[in-house]
Amino acid sequence: MSPMDATEPAETLVLAEAPARIGSVQDFLELTKPRLTSLVALTALVGYLAGSQGPIDVGNLLAALIGTTLLAAGGCAINQVMEVDLDARMERTRDRPIPSGRLQPLESAVFGAIVTASGFVLLAAGTNTLTTLLGLTAVVSYLAIYTPLKRTTGLCTLVGALPGALPPAMGWVAATGRIEAGTWMLFSILFLWQLPHFLSIAWMRRDDYVASGCPMLSVLDPDGSLTSRQAVLYCLALLPVSLLPTVFGIAGPLYFVSALFLGLAYTMMAGGLAWQTSFASARRLFLTSLAYLPILLIVLVMDKVPR
Repeated sequence: MSPMDATEPAETLVLAEAPARIGSVQDFLELTKPRLTSLVALTALVGYLAGSQGPIDVGNLLAALIGTTLLAAGGCAINQVMEVDLDARMERTRDRPIPSGRLQPLESAVFGAIVTASGFVLLAAGTNTLTTLLGLTAVVSYLAIYTPLKRTTGLCTLVGALPGALPPAMGWVAATGRIEAGTWMLFSILFLWQLPHFLSIAWMRRDDYVASGCPMLSVLDPDGSLTSRQAVLYCLALLPVSLLPTVFGIAGPLYFVSALFLGLAYTMMAGGLAWQTSFASARRLFLTSLAYLPILLIVLVMDKVPR
């Protein structure tokens, strides 16, 4: 019997006994994954500030930030509607609003659709067409490609990094109206940073993914050798890419030194996972990833070279 079969009766019971009621504000807020959407807002803000030249248009900035954040929040809500059966099987997600019965799938889907549509309207009205199209790319790749792929292939992680890397690009394009070299640099940094971050989570939560039936890389890699090697390779790829803003004159020497130090620390933690694949080493890599990104982005804005 597969892990999916073993847990299916309990999952069905949870969903069948869900009370019919209107969820609380807290339930709907939880549906938006506030920590994730906060990170989206931060990366979009950094992209905007890094790309902007001269006085900042506050209205344009707010439209870019709020619109991008709403797209992320609405996408998270719809994603949880699509994955309610998977969430019900995993210990870390079974208490989310929908599988726990605090919210119903229909009301959650309507909420997610309204929030997502509001984000598109705000981006279209307050930024520019290119930013709106990048937002559309993020939502479509997240919901129509990444979410279904989670059930079929471990390669979904690469696809999932695409929408996660677009918010800073959206911020840059909202500020400039163009896709420039800096747009691609920020996109590439966010794309590569996510992969060791995701892999550390996948290893720490391996038992949960086994229970869900999702063929994540960590599930198909019992000793963790492939998972850890990939984490090291992505960190090694990130290191030179993270230095490019200084090479291309977007940021100064303080950013270069900081990016070099942070990249080496990130790579060392990935190497630690490869040396001894364990929950503890995966957690150290995870915590390092959480420190890496905000520090790097803050220094990038602080050390921005005026253009």
